[in-house]
Amino acid sequence: MSHSLNKIWVHAIWSTKEREPLINPSIENKVHTLLKEQLHEMGCYVKIINGMPDHVHCLFLLNRERSISEVIKQVKGSSSHYINQRNFIHEQFAWQTGYGAFSVSESAIAKVFDYIQNQKRHHQKRSFQQEYQEFSNKQP
Repeated sequence: MSHSLNKIWVHAIWSTKEREPLINPSIENKVHTLLKEQLHEMGCYVKIINGMPDHVHCLFLLNRERSISEVIKQVKGSSSHYINQRNFIHEQFAWQTGYGAFSVSESAIAKVFDYIQNQKRHHQKRSFQQEYQEFSNKQP
């Protein structure tokens, strides 16, 4: 076989520094659009991005020539720089060190998409810490 093929869907989650609620409603769409554009620049197809004031969820198809850590490091670094250069907010914007990344099977794409799309409703019932712990516990 002369071609390489991979199709790895990734559900990535990362938070603002110290989980500060920096992504307020007035900049939320700008931040999500920026993240989507940066993922596209890295050759990753984005299915959905959504989140809360203190964290984001991204469902994307990983570029086969890049690692998850490389993609997320680049997207987080570029986006925080852009947000600060354009003065989206009055404070210094930064992402927390680290991230969560979970592979998603083709059969679960719709379920994960719905979960990300309905973040505001999910967080009426549980905190980001509870949500993240649940994801961590589901992994083998």
